[in-house]
Amino acid sequence: MVLTQKHSKDQMTHYDLIVCGGGPAGTVAAATAAQRGLKVALLEKYSLPRHKPCGGGMPVAIHQVLQDLVPDAVVECNVRYMRHTWQFGDPYLGAMNLPDSDDHYSLWMVQRTLFDRALALRAVQAGVELRDGLAVQSLELESSRVTVRAKGMKANGDSGQGGEFVATACQVIGADGANGIVAKVAKLRQNPAIALGMEIELPHAWDANHPILKPDTIHLEYGAIPRGYAWIFPKANHLNIGAGVFHSRYRDARQDPKARGEIQRTIFEYMDHLQIPYQREALKFYAHPLPLWNGREPLHTTDGRLLLAGDAAGLINPVFGDGILHAVRSGVIAGNCVAEGKVHQYSDRIHAEFATNFDAARQLAFMFYRFPKLCSKYGVKHPKGTRLVTRLVSGDLEFTGILGRSIRRIGMGLVQDRFRPSTENSVL
Repeated sequence: MVLTQKHSKDQMTHYDLIVCGGGPAGTVAAATAAQRGLKVALLEKYSLPRHKPCGGGMPVAIHQVLQDLVPDAVVECNVRYMRHTWQFGDPYLGAMNLPDSDDHYSLWMVQRTLFDRALALRAVQAGVELRDGLAVQSLELESSRVTVRAKGMKANGDSGQGGEFVATACQVIGADGANGIVAKVAKLRQNPAIALGMEIELPHAWDANHPILKPDTIHLEYGAIPRGYAWIFPKANHLNIGAGVFHSRYRDARQDPKARGEIQRTIFEYMDHLQIPYQREALKFYAHPLPLWNGREPLHTTDGRLLLAGDAAGLINPVFGDGILHAVRSGVIAGNCVAEGKVHQYSDRIHAEFATNFDAARQLAFMFYRFPKLCSKYGVKHPKGTRLVTRLVSGDLEFTGILGRSIRRIGMGLVQDRFRPSTENSVL
């Protein structure tokens, strides 16, 4: 429940840490700090559980960070195969685990509604004060503390009546996404690169005899949408069908007047191609900005009072657009930095964790989205391609380990296609 009474300055509740945003980064940061003895408040704009636009795919490796997470409570499908297509044709079914290997790679499919609520409850159990249904309105920076003002929200997202929350803290973590207020107040990430994803959630009853749609298989389509890709992710009783523009002509893909139309068209074509029945007028599209890694930049203020984590820090993989595992890892780092009194090390710790790998991923993303057909032909559809993608998503393999080799292979493929267009032999 939110606070419903206003407080004078002397009566304000004081916390060691206030976390803005109840997604994976925020809940994990709050729980990490609380477990280390800090008094923590976690503010979430919407009442939990709430819908969160997201494909909801994440590597099993997240369990190494969230060891007390009970998979059975949130995991709806365990994916072991990827079906790749180019312009809805030339399908290739790739396995995440090679035959006769000891690998056990897979991707968990979750609904963010349930997953985020589970993480929030986990934070409460760690001693965090959860205040959901509160939208942060302002942050006031003082010499040694931050005053946070938030207002109650209705279930539909409109401003509620009353329900004002006023509190102070030594530090505030902004885990409030691409449009969060904390980054604006901190004057951090003022020129972010934003990709755009859109999706629908289509009710689906699984048929064991269906030749293509399986609960252990995700579908990935390249070529149907310029500078992006499309996907179909299986869930317990529905399909998450979406597409995104990840290398836009605009720094912020939301400013591209063609982007939304291209994404919606691709989603319709994907369903038509796979003969998935739907009622066009009944579909609801959910759009979500994806703040991509932008290179090394400050992620905390010089006075150490404000920090950014997760999407607010731009920790979205520029190749795949995934961010859940990175958000969780950044939450652990943020919570520990505050608890240890080492907030001034935060940006360096984030860079040490992500920068070298994500810088290489940026270079690979530029090549992938400029030459998607070549990358699909000579990389994705290679017999080991799906396993390689899974290892990259899982963090078991870094982009630095494949960047040079990938550039050489695609270059050789470009020459091969130009001078010997009839060949189909992979150069990998």
